[in-house]
Amino acid sequence: MTHSRFTRRSFTLAVLAGGVTASCGNGIGSDGGARIDARVDATLNEMYSRYPHTFELAQKATGLLVMPLVSEAGLGLGGGFGRGALRVDDVTIDYYSVVKGSGGLQIGVQQYSHVLFFMTEEALMDFRRSAGWAAGADVEYVVSNEAANLSTDTVTTTSPVLAAVFGQAGLRIGATLEGLKYTRIIP
Repeated sequence: MTHSRFTRRSFTLAVLAGGVTASCGNGIGSDGGARIDARVDATLNEMYSRYPHTFELAQKATGLLVMPLVSEAGLGLGGGFGRGALRVDDVTIDYYSVVKGSGGLQIGVQQYSHVLFFMTEEALMDFRRSAGWAAGADVEYVVSNEAANLSTDTVTTTSPVLAAVFGQAGLRIGATLEGLKYTRIIP
């Protein structure tokens, strides 16, 4: 008699495989881009209505990377995945996926939305030129689930990249962008 054993490794692999298979099926001729754009529009509308100060930031930004839904799961080891669009002057110019891997004391599942505001042309160009851009501790938060509305004073708005993380749902504590890697995709 064989026993099925559910380990942290098999759980993490299942979560990551789910994210990979969710990204498939977006080949040439599909409506993947239109679906992502519709989700991006809805996410921006929600953010602007819940956090009105973000509209002013968006007007000042040289570009916005909008990730309508990032799903994360972890049990010791964890991972996350999402897809979104880079917009310049309110027009989608590229599509991106985001992947996150993590290890340590963690358990749970969560989903959230996030938007990166590129406040300088240099920050936007660095992002677009990179083969895979990783968000780090240098990202300043203007909206966060842990502090519902952070100040957008002149000190904060001088940062090259700002982030809004919102709409968190799930059973995992804290949504952070550290360790996320963004890669350009063809939807």
